[in-house]
Amino acid sequence: MNNVMSIGSVFAIVILSVISAFMAGGIIMGISSSAPEQIEKLYLYISFFIGQGIILIPPIYFLTIKKQPIFESLRIKTVSFITIKNTLIFSAGVLIAFDTLDRVIHKFIPPPDYIIDLGEIMRPDSILGYIFLFLAVVIVAPIGEEIVFRGFLQKFLEKYWKDVTRAVLVTSLFFAIIHFNPFWTIQIYLLGVILGFLSWKTKSVIPSIILHIVNNGSAFILTNIEENTIDFYLWNEQVSPIFILLAAFLIYKGFEGLNLEEV
Repeated sequence: MNNVMSIGSVFAIVILSVISAFMAGGIIMGISSSAPEQIEKLYLYISFFIGQGIILIPPIYFLTIKKQPIFESLRIKTVSFITIKNTLIFSAGVLIAFDTLDRVIHKFIPPPDYIIDLGEIMRPDSILGYIFLFLAVVIVAPIGEEIVFRGFLQKFLEKYWKDVTRAVLVTSLFFAIIHFNPFWTIQIYLLGVILGFLSWKTKSVIPSIILHIVNNGSAFILTNIEENTIDFYLWNEQVSPIFILLAAFLIYKGFEGLNLEEV
């Protein structure tokens, strides 16, 4: 792929993917301007769903016209059951670790109003709303973003720079920036680094998609349940030390399993 595409064109394609997603979502929201107020949220979730799907079109289109192998270029490769198992173990630990970090940050830096408003937006008021939001945030977004960032962009940068660390760090920075969320920049960047490691280590975007789904799925659930539902997990409004130790163990075991595999 490096012989037929420049680094500038690859970044341009990724930017075009992001812009296309926003434009598609914007068109749906424009259509919803005349809709009854009670279904405005539903249109918003539909815009998320369509926008996240559109993000895949530019890289697939350009790879097609350049006659490049789609699956290979996007790092779409099946992995073993053992890889999936170790990825799930690793993901569970990462999930707890990131929740710990998030709660510590919230303790010292109160969330701005837009984060609170975002939490309210993420609470559907209809069954159809739950379905579209779940599909958009938990399924379509992880698949689309991982294929574009870890599959398309990071893989290209790894070969172009011949430096995996640089490729992962730059891709993760770009990934954090396009989320346009200053309050969560650190968490998104660190998550991007771990996602990048997983896709490089396993030579596939499948494990990074799994971790991304686990991350977004947990956020979806936690946003839509009562806080006292997870009292067993907390200690003084922070993650219990027992669960922090569990997270360390799960990350170690998952990482060890991935390292021992021949991929």
